[in-house]
Amino acid sequence: MSPLGIYIHWPFCLSKCPYCDFNSHVRNTVDTDLWHDSLLQELSYWYNQTPDRLVKTVFFGGGTPSLMSPRTVEALITYIKTHWPCDPQLEITLEANPNSIEAQKFQDFKSAGVNRVSVGIQSFNEDDLKFLGRKHSKQEALNALDIAAGTFDNYSFDLIYARPHQTWTSWQQELEQALPYARHHLSLYQLTIEPNTAFYTSFGRGQYKLPDNEIQAELYDNTTAFLKQHGFDTYEVSNYARPNFECQHNLIYWRYQDYLAIGPGAHGRLSTQQDKVAITNYKAPETWLKAVAKQGHGCQIRDTLSMDAQFYEALLMGLRLSEGVPLARLSIINSLATQQLINNTYLKDFITDGYMTLENDTLKTTPQGRLFLNYILGKLL
Repeated sequence: MSPLGIYIHWPFCLSKCPYCDFNSHVRNTVDTDLWHDSLLQELSYWYNQTPDRLVKTVFFGGGTPSLMSPRTVEALITYIKTHWPCDPQLEITLEANPNSIEAQKFQDFKSAGVNRVSVGIQSFNEDDLKFLGRKHSKQEALNALDIAAGTFDNYSFDLIYARPHQTWTSWQQELEQALPYARHHLSLYQLTIEPNTAFYTSFGRGQYKLPDNEIQAELYDNTTAFLKQHGFDTYEVSNYARPNFECQHNLIYWRYQDYLAIGPGAHGRLSTQQDKVAITNYKAPETWLKAVAKQGHGCQIRDTLSMDAQFYEALLMGLRLSEGVPLARLSIINSLATQQLINNTYLKDFITDGYMTLENDTLKTTPQGRLFLNYILGKLL
């Protein structure tokens, strides 16, 4: 029975961070009962499409899912567990922000069935928290991590680096502050300037500069080495974990397995007997609610993916992982794919130059190659 992930999107935040291009919205009021019922209705629709699939992971993302009512979280988890067959080690993750974390609410989420949380810390530096538009202080971040550690055995938190004026020395000091709180997993993202964000406008006006490419590469390489010394493996470009504590839900994405999309703006991938489809829900919360009321789901686009598109996605996602992409996975999509769709001249060059390896019928990027992943993919395909 092939594994299935379920992604549930809560689109609301207390404020919009200037770097964020996720589907998040600020609302003065939210009809929690309406959202409770609508999310369950869409979940029920997709159950009827996939009743025999084995659910391996559930992920509450956002937005800020820690703003959800624990009653709604519990209802969704209960529905999943009482309808689908579930993996005995079912991973249920909920994202949280420090300014919406309370000890009692975290305990309620745990009672609801959540067994893993991911906390958006982003920085332990007060000035940089303000620059990043975060509404919590360093002390609030530390308090949130204390609550997470006291409630859940399995938790993670995010930090953003390659910030303006950042050096390896200052970043290492921040990592050293993080280590006592990093039990099993860390997500460390280089700051990127995305279109349709406040940062995109201010960066375009020259209001600040990011570290140059050489410094960014130094930060990445040193981060990888530093965390390796402390027992964290780089299992994906931006994710570090002790053995057996990798985020199982994200591995579903990167291994190109199937996942359902619940909530506004959510994306999914689903295999049928005939093809693989890409699912995209309406982004605007109000539009999604109307669609669910009318048709039982909020899907705006349901595209059948060509074999070429599937091959590209599988390669794109898989090369982010340290474990790489088994050629057998690509061959299932297209038996001639590695001969017809990969530019073998560039592949040989990347292997010779130390950016990639091909061993035991598995294609991998090296740590150096992952620094240039977009460039490598552009040349390979």
